[in-house]
Amino acid sequence: MKLSRADRSRFAAWSFTVDHALLTAFATLMVLGVVLSLAASPAVALKKGFSTYYFVERHVVFAVLSGFVMLVISFFSPSGVRRLALGLLIVSLAAMAIVVVHSAEMNGAQRWLSIGGYSLQPSEFAKPAFIVVLAWLFAEAGERRDMPAAPLAFVIWIVFAGLLVAQPDVGQTALISATAGLMYVLAGLSLFGAGALIAVGGAGVWLAYANFAHVHQRVDRFFNPLPMENFQVDRAMQSFSEGGLFGRGPGEGTIKSILPDAHTDFIFAVVAEEYGVIACIVMLGIFAFIVLRALGAAGQEQDARNRLAVQGLAIVFGLQALINMGVNIGVLPPKGMTLPFISAGGSSMLALAVTAGMLLALTRRRADPQRLKKPRLVPTIEAVESVGRVAAK
Repeated sequence: MKLSRADRSRFAAWSFTVDHALLTAFATLMVLGVVLSLAASPAVALKKGFSTYYFVERHVVFAVLSGFVMLVISFFSPSGVRRLALGLLIVSLAAMAIVVVHSAEMNGAQRWLSIGGYSLQPSEFAKPAFIVVLAWLFAEAGERRDMPAAPLAFVIWIVFAGLLVAQPDVGQTALISATAGLMYVLAGLSLFGAGALIAVGGAGVWLAYANFAHVHQRVDRFFNPLPMENFQVDRAMQSFSEGGLFGRGPGEGTIKSILPDAHTDFIFAVVAEEYGVIACIVMLGIFAFIVLRALGAAGQEQDARNRLAVQGLAIVFGLQALINMGVNIGVLPPKGMTLPFISAGGSSMLALAVTAGMLLALTRRRADPQRLKKPRLVPTIEAVESVGRVAAK
């Protein structure tokens, strides 16, 4: 379908201004996620007592919903994105507080809110909202010294991190804190503050290691593993050597029949075994393209609020992908973090769709505000004299 430049509809305006390359990359990941769920999840579903295509069907449903959410949000204006982020952050933090107080414990953590028989993880939705609101406040702190924007940003940061630690979810805490710290530096705020953040971050890592048994065990197992103690990670790493460059072939892998998290945390290893290292490199390239494309667009953005938001959303998206892949190849301890749009998980996919939609909305081409300024209505002295000279001739 071709659109005319004379078409003034909202869809036409969106079509001419949206970053089609970024949109295509996100859509490609969603399609790949559905295809790879066919490879990774049937064996897991049977082991858990579900029908063969239970997780595949769920993945398709959430992929369709995620695509719809991404497209709807991509129509928003930058101010609309900020309003959405603020509302979503308030609701998500409130839901996280309810989760900590009232939800049942699952696998040693309290992260899920049960709504109508479905489990929802509010912290996933808080991530993109937190990034956009933080960018807003950091930008205001850099431009308006009369506003307490920076203290408010740190209060929100502490509340969010505190709720994550209370669940506990140390991996997500580290992810959002690393992203927020990078955004602080990119905002050009005080170097003393940046040093303080590094010190606090280091102290936080030590406290997590000292006070959370599962963090202590995972770190110790990572650096000093005993035989068969890191079975999932060891098997994931083995799948890369077994798959070789081009893989054993679709459906021929064995890791999905052994690991309980083959459709979530370790789906990258399934890709390596069945489709090969080349396929993994291609997937890594798609993630890298999204991050670099978004950062490139941010470099052209004049509005600090939009620029920081795009940078933060791109960083958190890229870091999440890198952490998941890093765990699969054995360079990071297990984190329980999904591979964006590829791993199974309804809350994660929908929240990532919010992230993608916000990125698409904020990177849409907009007219330079300097060029849109109206000309002066009051004639200058030079203009009057020029008109007088022309009339005299």
